[in-house]
Amino acid sequence: MTTAILTDQRFLVHDDPSHVERAERLRAIYHALDESGLRSQALALEPRAATPAELLAVHTQQHLDTIQRFGTHGGGYLDTDTYMVDGSWEAAVLASGGVIQAVEAVVQGISTNAFAFVRPPGHHATPTRAMGFCLINNIGVGARYALQQLGLSRVAIVDYDVHHGNGTQDIFYEDPQVLFCSTHAAPYYPGTGRLDEVGQGAGLGATLNVPLTFGVGDKGYVQVFNEIIIPALHRWKPELLLVSAGYDAHWSDPIGPMVVSAQGFAQMTHMLANAAAELCNGRIVLVLEGGYNLNGLAASALASLQVLMGQNPKADDMGRINAPEPDLAALLNHIRQRHPLFATE
Repeated sequence: MTTAILTDQRFLVHDDPSHVERAERLRAIYHALDESGLRSQALALEPRAATPAELLAVHTQQHLDTIQRFGTHGGGYLDTDTYMVDGSWEAAVLASGGVIQAVEAVVQGISTNAFAFVRPPGHHATPTRAMGFCLINNIGVGARYALQQLGLSRVAIVDYDVHHGNGTQDIFYEDPQVLFCSTHAAPYYPGTGRLDEVGQGAGLGATLNVPLTFGVGDKGYVQVFNEIIIPALHRWKPELLLVSAGYDAHWSDPIGPMVVSAQGFAQMTHMLANAAAELCNGRIVLVLEGGYNLNGLAASALASLQVLMGQNPKADDMGRINAPEPDLAALLNHIRQRHPLFATE
């Protein structure tokens, strides 16, 4: 089994040191990779810039023109949350192109699986708008490339970032080839991801949202994956599994209201990797999204990578939160009884 790691120093150019989504996030992951020795054990991939056609497969020309012009004329804030600096456009195009390369490596058998450590993140970027720290929807670009250029017919995206991946949902809401599953805190930014958002038209039933009350931790997330996410993947039978790997559900995160530990993220990743092994020859690609406590982010990303590499993650120094978690039984029963994907049983 070969695991590929994709990253690049140019992702560090996109940086506002006063912002939670800053270059120091990736440096913390680099340090963890080097300290663990995992970087030298993995296949190194270098990103290339996504082409205009690859970006236009998910975004409008107006959106791309706007952020390119903004990022090459000094930058600033696109909204109250989302910034650009000189070099942000290059980093964003490399991030989306990097996900394409990670997808290619896995689909073509160059590696068994991959982790794309890219930034700026992408899952909030809609076809027409940058938002939520995100400029280009990296995982959306990768999924559409797999369908249009690599000959796949069914892709699944699982998003375990603490925030709903509204941009990814918007891109594929009417697409019958992409299953989008999201576990996220609710009510919380960006305010989307309700139970009744299940796709429409040809994509009816291909969107699956699991909005969680605050305070869910390892036990609750594993329950959700056992009872909802993994069964949904088995019903969908994807040829490729992509993961929006956001680590802001970690208990230490300054903006996330959940209490997941690094070991909890490892459990989720293990379950997804096992599903990929059963359904699509192990083809799974993780794509970095959020996570804003540097230690929690690094520990969680490292644990997920260890799972991909077939290793047993060791307990990290930060540990777990031992506290009662919300009862999720009613929520999960509702999804099983009413979501179109489960109603086909």
